Amino acid sequence: MKSYLEIYVPIQFDEPWFVELRNALTGVPVRWQTGYYHITMAFLNETPANLDLLPILKKHLTVFPAPVLTFDKLDVLSTYSGMFIVHLTSTTIPDDFLLLTEAIRSNMKAVGCQIDSEFRLHVTLGRIIDKDLSLQNLQDLVSTVSLKPFTLMLSDVDYREFRGKTIYETKLSNNKTY
Repeated sequence: MKSYLEIYVPIQFDEPWFVELRNALTGVPVRWQTGYYHITMAFLNETPANLDLLPILKKHLTVFPAPVLTFDKLDVLSTYSGMFIVHLTSTTIPDDFLLLTEAIRSNMKAVGCQIDSEFRLHVTLGRIIDKDLSLQNLQDLVSTVSLKPFTLMLSDVDYREFRGKTIYETKLSNNKTY
């Protein structure tokens, strides 16, 4: 079974910077994501049948405080399939969030889950499938957008089947203990 571990990012489609971004890419065939913005902490390509990952998730997520991230960059990346992902990211990722993500991913791999991709903090805003476009040209267009850095506390975590139901969800604590 394919599945995802995601942390929700509370942004809106009508944010001024997002409107400016869409205007900057007018004429580019972008399939914009209009809701449920998130960071994928782990994409599990395969999970062994009947494996219960809840103990791993609860072990890490019940004690970890909600991370606070500052988003300060819009960018475009290219996937292995040639698709382009227009995304929001942070140039300074808190070490504790990276350690949490790596610990969960490592524990999942240790029990037989297949995770093929490395963690790359990004919030997908849109997808482009056009092999005639160049990554550099898209990045140049996106770089014209002025993004004032903003900081968010991320507390809602969802583990779900690929294109399916939620398996586990939790809300991280607002209490920083580290």
